[in-house]
Amino acid sequence: MDFGLVLQTDPPASAVVGLMRRAERNGFRYGWTFDSAVLWQEPFVIYSRILEHTTKMTVGPMVTNPGTRTWEVTASTFATLNDMYGNRTVCGIGRGDSAMRVAGRKPNTLARLGEAMDVIRDLAEGREADVDGQRLRLPWVKNGKLPVWMAAYGPKALALAGEKADGFILQLADPFLTEWMVKAVRKAAADAGRDPASITICVAAPAYVGDDLPHAREQCRWFGGMVGNHVADLVSRYGEHSGLVPEALTEYIKARQGYDYSHHGRTGNPDTAFVPDEIVDRFCLLGPPQAHIEKLKALRELGVDQFALYAMHDAREAAIDAYGRHVIPALR
Repeated sequence: MDFGLVLQTDPPASAVVGLMRRAERNGFRYGWTFDSAVLWQEPFVIYSRILEHTTKMTVGPMVTNPGTRTWEVTASTFATLNDMYGNRTVCGIGRGDSAMRVAGRKPNTLARLGEAMDVIRDLAEGREADVDGQRLRLPWVKNGKLPVWMAAYGPKALALAGEKADGFILQLADPFLTEWMVKAVRKAAADAGRDPASITICVAAPAYVGDDLPHAREQCRWFGGMVGNHVADLVSRYGEHSGLVPEALTEYIKARQGYDYSHHGRTGNPDTAFVPDEIVDRFCLLGPPQAHIEKLKALRELGVDQFALYAMHDAREAAIDAYGRHVIPALR
């Protein structure tokens, strides 16, 4: 199992770079960041510094979207980083939640997302692609490689990930829901004539290492609210008891009152008081190192290839070091 670190690009950028260097020293192979231009600093600028100050780490957004930048700009940015530092980037992509809504726009449609995934990959790898009716190619790209991993929850998005993506990003660490969604992605891949085993499965969630569970829960409760945004979209689209989305995912948002993106992904987010302890425990990894190891082994048995650790809490360095000392050696 691989491990990644997920950060927000809060200033100073030097702190983000420092944490990624610390993560690489501790055995993390991937460095991920949020991508929301209004809420945080521009990640692609920071990726250049991370790549310069690490040796093997692969970096990318968790996640970008097809609407913030034009597709040829996104592809060219990835291809430039790869040309400078070797093929050490990955494109995590989704419909766009905070990045689009904070700017007053709606998230992209799945049709647009599916088209963008193909175009960005083709351009970044040196092939010709159709962009708004214009055939384009980046003539300077040589031996480019850009895996595209898609974030998804709902049935149509899971199907699209299976049909087109090189990897699937699931932003929660509940074994029951992980099994349900991984099966859906792999079935879609098989139905599309692809090898289901060729899709990399990445589970991303907060991890807090320590014995004080009440404190750990409060530090990670924000995550249930973030996931709740996506679940609310699914409920509005498919209905509460449609059978298309597991009730184990939709039940907990009944008390949700709304969401203020100024607190997005932040400890102490006042809009996440509705998230019960049970959901925090199911969606996140909490407790001493052995508890993390046991849950990650269960996820690995379900086919998870990478765990990406959200470090938005008051013990980031401690979590990185504990994973390097205890967890990563036990899973690798």
